[in-house]
Amino acid sequence: MISPASLSPAQAAARLEEFTVIDVRAPGEYAAGHVPGALNVPLDRLPEAVPALKSASARGSLLVVCASGVRSTRACEILADADIDAATLTGGTSAWEGDGHDLDRPEGAGATWPMERQVRLAAGSLVMVGLLAGRRIPAARWLSAAIGAGLVYSAASNTCGMAAALSKLPYNSAPRSGADLGATLEALQR
Repeated sequence: MISPASLSPAQAAARLEEFTVIDVRAPGEYAAGHVPGALNVPLDRLPEAVPALKSASARGSLLVVCASGVRSTRACEILADADIDAATLTGGTSAWEGDGHDLDRPEGAGATWPMERQVRLAAGSLVMVGLLAGRRIPAARWLSAAIGAGLVYSAASNTCGMAAALSKLPYNSAPRSGADLGATLEALQR
């Protein structure tokens, strides 16, 4: 498979008006701050958005964004399998903001940790629980081994089951005032 085109934050900012920007982070992450004009289509909901994204790509270029560039690269691969060309923002919103570009932050939106940070906290905590519980119940150490194996699989497959599970938690959901996926898909069809 060919790697998707990547744009640096400076390159993307210079051409931002040319793109339909798609943010594939969890709704809570998106609400905490996103590239101006970005529409939220969470990575786990991307397959149902393919027809709308195909329609949007027929009218102009797509730029896919996440926190660091990992999920957006995966999204671009999924889109490529559906014959949709898209570029990814190198380094994601972290690099965008680090390069001095503003993020849109809806008023009243809380700060949600990036998914990678949530995964590190959850995985590290579960490993520690397994090791500490293993002092009394040796079989509990298998929890640590399972988490380690999951992390190895995650790295090898460039997927993350833990991130998919964490994205379902309430604090990763869109604020009640935020647009839902249906409204986003309608906007992409126009």
